[in-house]
Amino acid sequence: MFSGKNIRRNTEIIRHFWIISKHVVGLAFALLVNIPPHYGLYAAFFPVIVYFFLGTSKHISVGPFPVLSMMVGAVVVKFVPGDSTNSSNGTSSTLDDQRVMVAATVTVLSGIIQLAMGVLRIGFVVIYLSDALISGFTTAAAVFVLVSQLKFIFQLTVPAHTDPFSIFKVLESVFTQIEKTNIADLVTSLVILLIVSVVKEINQRYKAKLPVPIPIELFVTVIATGVSYGFDFQNRFKVAVVGKMPSGFQTPITPDMQTFQETIGDSFSIAIVGFAVAFSVASVYALKYDYPLDGSQELIALGLSNICGGSFRGFAASTALSRTAIQESTGGKTQIAGILSAIIVLIFILAIGFLLEPLQKSVLAALALGNLKGMLMQFTEIHRLWRKDKYDCLIWIMTFIFAIVLGLGLGLAASVAFQLLTIVFRTQFPKCSTLANVGRSNIYKNKKDYPDMYEPEGTKIFRCPSPIYFANIGFFKQKLIDAVGFSPLRILRKRNKALKKIRKLHKKGLLQMTPKGLVCTVDGLKDSDEELDNNQIEELDQPINTADLPFQIDWNAELPLNIVVPKISLHSLILDFSAVSFLDVSSMRGLKTILQEFIRIKVDVYIVGTDDDFIEKLARCEFFDDEVKDSIFFLTIHDAVLHILMKKDSSASKFNPSQEKEIKSDFTINTNGGLRNRECQVPPETKF
Repeated sequence: MFSGKNIRRNTEIIRHFWIISKHVVGLAFALLVNIPPHYGLYAAFFPVIVYFFLGTSKHISVGPFPVLSMMVGAVVVKFVPGDSTNSSNGTSSTLDDQRVMVAATVTVLSGIIQLAMGVLRIGFVVIYLSDALISGFTTAAAVFVLVSQLKFIFQLTVPAHTDPFSIFKVLESVFTQIEKTNIADLVTSLVILLIVSVVKEINQRYKAKLPVPIPIELFVTVIATGVSYGFDFQNRFKVAVVGKMPSGFQTPITPDMQTFQETIGDSFSIAIVGFAVAFSVASVYALKYDYPLDGSQELIALGLSNICGGSFRGFAASTALSRTAIQESTGGKTQIAGILSAIIVLIFILAIGFLLEPLQKSVLAALALGNLKGMLMQFTEIHRLWRKDKYDCLIWIMTFIFAIVLGLGLGLAASVAFQLLTIVFRTQFPKCSTLANVGRSNIYKNKKDYPDMYEPEGTKIFRCPSPIYFANIGFFKQKLIDAVGFSPLRILRKRNKALKKIRKLHKKGLLQMTPKGLVCTVDGLKDSDEELDNNQIEELDQPINTADLPFQIDWNAELPLNIVVPKISLHSLILDFSAVSFLDVSSMRGLKTILQEFIRIKVDVYIVGTDDDFIEKLARCEFFDDEVKDSIFFLTIHDAVLHILMKKDSSASKFNPSQEKEIKSDFTINTNGGLRNRECQVPPETKF
């Protein structure tokens, strides 16, 4: 039987094995940067030390991250093209030095950007990277990693491509040279990939029973190194190996200022993605263990980590959920666990790194691919997002396409722009609806959603669920016209045209007032419709003025001389603005015009659900006048409806005397100047 002490000791040993295995994968990430593998150890050492002193997360494991490595590698290839695999020793060394310089410079610059953002406390920019965007982007980066490692798996000479459609050019180059594949490298990588995938599946399926996951990366690395050394794969099968692993640290380097100027855009993308990934992972554990997380301090910590790492020839670092999950599940509750991992890396750098020299690069490539399963499985997000939110699903798909086609740098910029554009689309074309009363209560919902709906006669309730601004005021107006069933401006013009004819008839004494309405004593007039339409058209848009006539005109009754004016039954319009968060000056003018058009055809307009700031802004912008008054605002839809019903005749509003008395006793409406102050004592359920 095993004692609890022995179990804890064995767990601690396996945890250290896991740390070693994850840093072995860091060697593979150096291949993504297109630099010699041993520089991956520097990227796994210096950031950990700096983050230990400055970071606010207790759990994240800082180090190389495949997406960032791929982004840095794309910049490296862009500035230092060529393939060092089959070059002579002198040429290969020169290319490697140049690539290390570019990678270090980009890393330092991205660190400076992160540091500046932290000092200026502008880390909020990462809020523009939604979960859907990050998921689609990291999935595309995983595809880039997969394609970039094919040249190591097949051991082919593949020219570098960094322009748009580069991934397709790499695939074309790989498949046109497929007959040159090194069978030993291919078989080794496939075997390693199969073993790693199977063991990772076991770790996932039995994670509740295993004290810690099996550190398969370490085991296969040790075995593959021993087999390669014992059977002399490098000479017998001409496989590509890690090669010389210099011991100790190299002197710090000064970043190249010319590269600084040319890589500012790429460095900014790397800085943003690195922080977004690290902060999202850190937030998961901060929420789980209930401790505060300072975003600005995290930016400072990551920025100085990258500055230090880049100065010592490392490349950009962040974190990964899988690596952090292992550290947390094996008992790591503080950054002391990071220091222990740094000590293990230090041992490799100073003493035992040379043991990995016979290791095949195809093994590292297989290990890198084995760690992509989580990101590649994000393809399943498409189905989930499609069911939940089609806009988010579209963001995911377009982000993936942009990153694949344009490359990671341009793809990220295009994805953010597209995501912001979807926000504009959502507000520019809001889902406006017509509301009605549910079950004769004080609840108002979309008419399409409930079978038992009550809509007061002659009243329309219209809801806009988004801000109203210059881009959607036209859409808002059209939706409102569709909801009420007529254009108020058209009705106004028709009535003013008819009023002109009635005035002429009245001046000639050709109109008689009868109990049935106005009667004309002649059959026609000489005035043409065209004259009334085209001459002084602006007069038709003015308020209807019948003060000079000795009678009132009922526009819904029959008019003399076959004067045709569209009849409308609407007498009150309620605009639910409870979801309208702001209104700009351009849309304010458009909204006022809409209200005036309804008011001029004797349709009372009420606005409900607005806050005080909304009304104050309207007042500052001189929105109110003799037509549009500040008394049109009500707190709730129900408040406005009751006001309308009490304003109308009891027979027209379908109230019986007892109900009317009950309503009047429950609601008191004061109009002592300014906005209405309503003292309401609402019963639990107010029925009409």
